Amino acid sequence: MPITSDHIRETVTEYIDAHPAEKAALSVVLERLDQGDDLTSRKTSPLHVTAGAVLVDERGDVLFVRHNALGRYLTPGGHLEAEDVNLMGAALRELTEETGVRASIAPLLPVPVHIDVHDIPANAAKGEPAHQHADVRYLFGTTGPVEVTLQAEEVSAVEWRSPDALADGTLRNRVLAAIR
Repeated sequence: MPITSDHIRETVTEYIDAHPAEKAALSVVLERLDQGDDLTSRKTSPLHVTAGAVLVDERGDVLFVRHNALGRYLTPGGHLEAEDVNLMGAALRELTEETGVRASIAPLLPVPVHIDVHDIPANAAKGEPAHQHADVRYLFGTTGPVEVTLQAEEVSAVEWRSPDALADGTLRNRVLAAIR
């Protein structure tokens, strides 16, 4: 069964309950759900949900991938697929698709470590107007050696970096708190 609006609402509500200061920033997600928008589809709403994975190794370093489309190093993540049954599973799927990492990966938190709503510019090549992503990010850990096999269509390199390299201060602080 694909990800439902109810699952998205429950995830966002649980996150807001844990982080009430972020309620205003995430109100647009709940408003779109109230309007009946399908936030799993990148075609039907000016806002859609994406899933991201922050993978931390046993040293406490975070895996970054160089996304071809943006030419920047970011944590793995992307759009939801019809076969995704929940947001955490979608984040794990994106991680394994982009990096090929299949070593022992386990969630470090049962809920998202961060949800970020941000603007995405129009992309004429894809026929996409400007829109927003609500990126639901989960924190995963791994132990032992990690072999990486890149999904060349989407990513071109990987680097393990200190969590201090995470650009978003809220995400950085939450990851640091979770791994210490």
